[in-house]
Amino acid sequence: MTDQNRGNEINQPVSEDTDLREKPNVNERNLTANPGDKIADEPQSVEEKAKQVAVDDVPDITGDKITVPTYFVVDEPNGEKKALHHVKDAEEISDVIRQARLDENGNRIW
Repeated sequence: MTDQNRGNEINQPVSEDTDLREKPNVNERNLTANPGDKIADEPQSVEEKAKQVAVDDVPDITGDKITVPTYFVVDEPNGEKKALHHVKDAEEISDVIRQARLDENGNRIW
């Protein structure tokens, strides 16, 4: 720009370039697909985890309203209960479901 044109320059207000400032990361911004997807920072009992809901009363692909728990509580072979997070432990939840069997009366056994 020449000195002659600088005198005719018009300064307009513009937004700050957001790519130049530091941005908080995903964890700092608490971004999750659903608020119930977040895993608590402090340890929780199986009973506390069992009460948490990931999504509540939302339509599924068929339009039916569903509720999805944050944790699925399963029985371990040793008789203890274990809370599996619906996102973090999805593969283990699938393994548990595949282990489900029906007895001769149609009752599900694990």
